[in-house]
This record gives sequence, structure tokens and C-alpha cells, in this order.
Amino acid sequence: MALSSSYWVHNLSPVALNMGPVSIHWYGLMYMVGFFLFYWLGYRRLQHARFQQRGWSTEWVEEFLNYGILGVILGGRLGYVLFYKPAHFWAHPQEIIQVWHGGMSFHGGLIGVILAFIFFARKTHRPFLEIADFVAPLVPTGLGAGRLGNFINGELWGEPTQVPWAVIFPAADRLPRHPSQLYEFVGEGLLLFALLWWAGQQKWAQERRGRVST
Repeated sequence: MALSSSYWVHNLSPVALNMGPVSIHWYGLMYMVGFFLFYWLGYRRLQHARFQQRGWSTEWVEEFLNYGILGVILGGRLGYVLFYKPAHFWAHPQEIIQVWHGGMSFHGGLIGVILAFIFFARKTHRPFLEIADFVAPLVPTGLGAGRLGNFINGELWGEPTQVPWAVIFPAADRLPRHPSQLYEFVGEGLLLFALLWWAGQQKWAQERRGRVST
């Protein structure tokens, strides 16, 4: 595939700020953005009549969001360790807790959040699908923030292409590729959020549990 000088070469640094021996990575900041939006949207969602009528409280929302964040962090990290680099971490177990160097798994984070659902449902005696309906519209913004972090890191690039907006990722090769991270930011971040947030406010979604989350 012939190269064109019009293609943008990815040269973004994954490090947002250096503070002596500590480096703050953009990917970690994206997680913080995702958690902030998770909290803020959670309190907004609590104002919906459906959850007020069923006895949801601010304390419950805060407690569950804490469980959810813990599930994302622990599940995402352990998933990365077990699914992607088990041999490396077996030889260097001290690096498992070094999350500031990056390395999180979506699949592991999803498992962690589902476990948080189950634990919270049993503790509060709430139906699993009711909890899932509450949380579903809060998730896409975090996914979108994570995809922005992937783009800044120059990872998870797409297939080679010659579309005008293609990006050359030096970590991959010198071929222009689809910026698939940005596609996913728009699709599973912005568009999915708009759809689920809209659905969560519709009367038909409030008539039966599971209509938003499934």
C-alpha cells in the first residue's frame, strides 16, 4: 500500500504529566473521567420516578457505584493478567499491582462489574435486572473514555486502509490504518449512551425489568 504524506502519524505521548518518579498516564486519567461520569449520571438517574418509587436511595447509589468501580479496576487488571500476559506476570508478580503502567482488560472489567451486581443484589435484596437497568445507561461513557485512552496510547488500531482520515501508528508499522479506537468512542461511547439514556426514560422500558439492560 502506497503511503501519502497527508496521513497523520500518531505521535501522542501516553504520559500526561511527570511528577518526579511518578508518571500520570492519559489512560489512567480517562478512567477517572469515566468514574466521574459514572457517579454524576448515577445521581441523575436516581431522580427517575421508577427508582424513587422502588425505594432507591442516594446511599445505595453511592455504595453500588463504589462496588462497580472496584469491580472494574480489580476485574480489569486481573483479566489483563490472566488473559493477555499470564507467563509474564507469573515471572514478575510484583508488577500485577503496577496499574499505573497500563494494562486493563474489558472482559475482566465486565466480569468484575457483574460480580458487583450479584453482590449488591443479594445485600440489598433487589432484583438483578433492576440493578442492571439502573446501571446500563451509565456504562457507555466509561467505555468511550477508555477508547480515547487507547487512541492516545496508540494501541488497538484498525486494519490498513487508504481513507483520508487514516492514521499511521508507528507501534504497528508504517501503514495507514483505521483509527478504530475513535470509531468505538463514537459508537459504543456517545451513540450507545444516547440510546440507553433515552430508552431508560421511556414508559415501555419502565413496565418490565430488563428492557434497558438486555
